[in-house]
Amino acid sequence: MQNILSNIIISVNDKLYVKNPETSELGKKIIEQSIILIDEIGFENFTFKKLGEKISSNESSIYRYFESKHKLMLYLSSWYWGWIEYKLAFATTNVSNPLERLKKGITIVTEKVEDDSTTLHINESILNRIIIQEFTKTLLTKEVDEENKEGFFLVYKRVINRIIEMINEVNPDYKFAKSLASSVVEGALHQHFLKDHLKTITNCNENNSPTDFYINLIENTLR
Repeated sequence: MQNILSNIIISVNDKLYVKNPETSELGKKIIEQSIILIDEIGFENFTFKKLGEKISSNESSIYRYFESKHKLMLYLSSWYWGWIEYKLAFATTNVSNPLERLKKGITIVTEKVEDDSTTLHINESILNRIIIQEFTKTLLTKEVDEENKEGFFLVYKRVINRIIEMINEVNPDYKFAKSLASSVVEGALHQHFLKDHLKTITNCNENNSPTDFYINLIENTLR
């Protein structure tokens, strides 16, 4: 799968950027270092000025790619879910048993992410930590309805829709496939957060992963 993914370009809504960062070395450096800096200091403390200092470039050069740090975060989120979507498609395509296909799909969207060496300027493991910490902040805004109309969350919704289809294949009579799928995808982020920071209110730990929990949940829910 690594070799196949290396030949795929993750498509991101062009309304999220002023200039496509994938088209230049500076743009790729902005993406690479913004991921590292957000992970280091958090999104609230992240600024284009600090990013400019980190990449030894003027703050204004970053604005030539992104009009705001919110748009940059939406770009990173969209890229991440696009990468997950490709992994999801390849992992489940040739699996004929519906339950096994669903379990593979659940694994992809809930497992701990390792860095993909085929994307040199993006560390997916670090990006995953950012998504766990910050993704809901891209949704819980007053602009969410307008941004949804602009298609900013389209890739995220496609990932969930793939899980919905798999749930319906396992049990077409289950009435809450959409709610279950969205709960799994977003809930996994929350369980990873709790496992790392609020350990006393989750059963997820070194021995029981969020993937274990959600596979157990869907098996018992859909039987």
